[in-house]
Amino acid sequence: MGRIMVGISISIVAPFLLNQIAAYGVGILLLLAALAILVCRRPFGSRFIYGACALVCSALVGAALCALLAPGAGLDAVEIPIGVPLGRTWLALDPLSAAFAVIVNLTTAIVSFYAIGHGTHAAEPQRVVPFYPAFVAAMNIVLLAQDAFSFLVGWEIMSLASWALVVSEDRSASNRRAGIVYLIMATGGAMTLLLAFGILAGPEGGYTFDAMRQAAAFKPGAIVLALALIGAGSKAGLVPLHAWLPLAHPAAPSHVSALMSGVMTKVAVYGFIRIVFDLSGPPSWWWSIPVLIVAAITAILGVLYALMEHDLKRLLAYHTVENIGIIFIGLGLALAFEASGFAVAAALALIAAIFHVFNHSLFKSLLFLGAGAVLSATGERDMECMGGLIHRMPVTAFAFLMGCIAISALPPFNGFVSEWLTFQAILMSPQLPQWIPRLLVPAVGATLACSAALAAACFVKAFGSTFLGRPRAPSAAAAKETDRWSLGAMLLLAALCLGAGVLPGFVIDSLAGVSNLLVGAQLAAQSDQPWLRIAPIDPARSAYNGLLVFSMIVIAAGLTALIVRRFASHGLRRAPAWDCGFPDPSPVTQYSSSSFAQPIRRVFGSVVFRAREHVTMPRAGDTGKAKLQLNLHDTLWEALYDPVIRFVNTAADRLNGFQFLTIRKYLMLVFAALVLLLVIIGTWR
Repeated sequence: MGRIMVGISISIVAPFLLNQIAAYGVGILLLLAALAILVCRRPFGSRFIYGACALVCSALVGAALCALLAPGAGLDAVEIPIGVPLGRTWLALDPLSAAFAVIVNLTTAIVSFYAIGHGTHAAEPQRVVPFYPAFVAAMNIVLLAQDAFSFLVGWEIMSLASWALVVSEDRSASNRRAGIVYLIMATGGAMTLLLAFGILAGPEGGYTFDAMRQAAAFKPGAIVLALALIGAGSKAGLVPLHAWLPLAHPAAPSHVSALMSGVMTKVAVYGFIRIVFDLSGPPSWWWSIPVLIVAAITAILGVLYALMEHDLKRLLAYHTVENIGIIFIGLGLALAFEASGFAVAAALALIAAIFHVFNHSLFKSLLFLGAGAVLSATGERDMECMGGLIHRMPVTAFAFLMGCIAISALPPFNGFVSEWLTFQAILMSPQLPQWIPRLLVPAVGATLACSAALAAACFVKAFGSTFLGRPRAPSAAAAKETDRWSLGAMLLLAALCLGAGVLPGFVIDSLAGVSNLLVGAQLAAQSDQPWLRIAPIDPARSAYNGLLVFSMIVIAAGLTALIVRRFASHGLRRAPAWDCGFPDPSPVTQYSSSSFAQPIRRVFGSVVFRAREHVTMPRAGDTGKAKLQLNLHDTLWEALYDPVIRFVNTAADRLNGFQFLTIRKYLMLVFAALVLLLVIIGTWR
């Protein structure tokens, strides 16, 4: 019955041309960006822009969902007379772009509703509001693009608009530094993608995606794969190209951080999938090796960096790095299976990766919105200055807890399902004929399991330090709940996290067109399974029923609450926590975020961060306090980026002298350059 209703709705919408609806939506977003310049300073101007963005994104979700559930429902691509000289730009929705358009615009619509309330707190809305719809429009241009020109134009607009949002509070030196690092990384990534498209275009220079597919057999796959990993990976946050994330995400406004982390990084994942799975032709089995290695390193280092953080938004940024690693593990497995002829296993791994893209967009956006509510209420990002917020912000605490459970991959929430599907794909790796991936994939699986366990520990730290215990600072003691728009958006995201975890079969079935397009196979229909369970390979081998797990949790929790209320409530009393016989007047003596991280830091920190602890105890009879001095080093930054920065600074200082030369010296330099060019040309001939 559900499929019949979907078919009827698509048949009604199809005459309105889904591609045209999507193109018009992008145009309206660009108009809103221009209009925002005029109205953002006026009362309710910001709310109008954010509300309009939410409505336009909702319409884009509808059009993309129709195109996803019925591939081919939209007519020919929209042709716009803008492009390279004497060229055109084509925009269209195919199953892959439609799936990512649903993910991007669904999350953006909810975040925009959050911004209606939260965005009004901005001291200078003219620095944020005009760039917000331009940022959203650019992401949609990348997804709709059917040629390299429009793809790269959308990519650059996306980078520049998000950079402007990152430096919207440019009075802070740390924000300016974050903007510089982000801009350099974004520019380098765009140049790398330009080279990748240049190779894909071939000698004939066909820059449309159709022309690239036809010439895909003649492409040097190794070079294209490397360029795609660097170009898309720098935007997504693959290690060691992740350096901008922990700088840019805390600097941006919280609703923008939610989009950059939950959505923009997924546009980069889309770019990688489009280039490697669609435009580069059939993959070789060894393509999966660098992808899996980089993905595993990204997953484990991302969560370790997060565990060391006390800044709540930086912690969430590092967890974006971890989840990008999980997504690329699925993509690496899909490459290995596709190249070896196991189409169904490749479809499973690919769907697991895209499912995790969807899940991460939901729970990471929810967590950033919760962090934004906490920041607005307390003015603090340092978890050492928080505590006790569950009593002052109970709804925010509840929504944030739902996000913590989801990102920790605990059932019945959505994060568990996509990681479970990834493990199911890993368990199929013994079928691979090559011995290198057969040995590598189990190691990657162990790394994934370790990162999942560490993620759970990290979010026990994050939630406990932020919302439990007693306030550690006056700002936390005076905190109040956020506005209703923001609460509604967070609760809606929490509900979607639960819904996707309880009923994952519908999400898996909706991605059948994507797997058919990219790997030529799809999983069996999951929504038709008894009791709404999912069995991606074989019900006798492995199955999961999110609805059953959720029902059992609800029943167990209800019975426990009933028994406690009926038989134990008369024995309850409230009293100060037992303090081992010693007075505890200061909340600073509570278990802190540093306390949570210390055991893991002592296991991994000496190797990964070169962590060193030094305790200074007061002398006998002295009333001073003991002090703990902790030194952590960002090994990757010091090994890769610091030498480049020092080289650039040194070269700039040396080259600075050229602007003070005399005319005679300038003429001598010009003459020497001409002689050198003549020598080179003569040698070349």
